[in-house]
Amino acid sequence: MNCDRNDLVLYAVTDRSWIGEETLRSQVEKALKGGATFIQLREKNLDETSFLEEAKEIQKLCREYKVPFVINDNVEIAAQINADGVHVGQSDMEAGDVRKKLGPDKIIGVSAQTVEQALRAQEHGADYLGVGAVFPTGSKADATEVSHETLKAICDAVDIPAIAIGGINSENVSGLRGTGICGVAVISAIFAQKDICAAAAELKKRVKEML
Repeated sequence: MNCDRNDLVLYAVTDRSWIGEETLRSQVEKALKGGATFIQLREKNLDETSFLEEAKEIQKLCREYKVPFVINDNVEIAAQINADGVHVGQSDMEAGDVRKKLGPDKIIGVSAQTVEQALRAQEHGADYLGVGAVFPTGSKADATEVSHETLKAICDAVDIPAIAIGGINSENVSGLRGTGICGVAVISAIFAQKDICAAAAELKKRVKEML
């Protein structure tokens, strides 16, 4: 499965912080209805059994909407359920090792903050890059900020698509115009909103205008 640039326009990363009375599945479905083009399941604190069940459920949903589905960090679960791929950070498994585990046809995304990291990820077989944080963010306590100059330099240096992540919302997304990204990844701009479906639709419209 190759990573199409159009699939990366509105990349939604899950977070159960805002579930409240809902389920993660119902929230993801609202994001998909609103126009999310890619889903990443990110679970930092769930036990393996619950994570596996949830992954299967969200995967089924993504297949119904024909949207790529990747798992954050957990290469074992991605392999077990035959997910479309996996997203790894700099401190996780190298893209090359992930590729060995998952095979040639899976999507592998890698987080990058510098041109060196981006080039290394590309060399090791990454299909796309997540670059950030491009704005201050509350979702990741340890996120380092990446200037828009660096973001542009990364996009210019690699042949694979890059998406911006970190603190992006419908108000500030236009500030990323001209950097060379092909989309944005967001967490709270979709999942922390009262109307998830409308938030996703509005953000997608703004992203398309910016691109």
